[in-house]
Amino acid sequence: MKNWLKILVIVPAIFLLFSCNPLENDSRSDSVLLITRLQGTDVEGNSADFLQSDVLKTTSEGQSTVAADAAVATFSTVSLDPEPFLGTSQYSDIFVTQYVVTYSRSDGKNEEGVDVPYSFDGSLSAKIQVDAESEVSFVVVRAVSKLEPPLVNLAAGRGEGELKTTARIDFYGHDTQGNKVMATGYLTIFFANYITDEDTSSSEGGN
Repeated sequence: MKNWLKILVIVPAIFLLFSCNPLENDSRSDSVLLITRLQGTDVEGNSADFLQSDVLKTTSEGQSTVAADAAVATFSTVSLDPEPFLGTSQYSDIFVTQYVVTYSRSDGKNEEGVDVPYSFDGSLSAKIQVDAESEVSFVVVRAVSKLEPPLVNLAAGRGEGELKTTARIDFYGHDTQGNKVMATGYLTIFFANYITDEDTSSSEGGN
């Protein structure tokens, strides 16, 4: 009789042990959302593991404009159990639905709208299947941020001054069963008023 009581106590404990996913902030999902890579572009538009954000662009007509910057996140979904008894299924797939971008500086000056751009959130609609990788592009710098301090201050001198920040991107979503998941990635961003080939061509055309 005592042995049966021990079994009855142990079995619920086992279910409680696997009822949440400590890797995903107490999520009850049996899947983990991973960011395997975050990429931006350099000032020439080439893919890079950082982002060079031009705070002011000059069009071929010589007009100044600002534009948002995008980044690409490579996601993968893996099962907590590497060899599930019943195998993986579509119920373990993850949908990424939202993200939040927050900027910081290594010198500790992090007042939004003064030292760094304001944080913001955005919506996504991406399905990340188990044991597969998917690339998702998203806006990591809004155009409006370049019209506000501190980025607008960089536009005062052509090509002078650079602001280095780290963008923390928190991605949120849920698995097919509705269990919440999240993942966090980081991207180094260099803000400056870069002089590009387009800028040079525009100035020459105006002479």
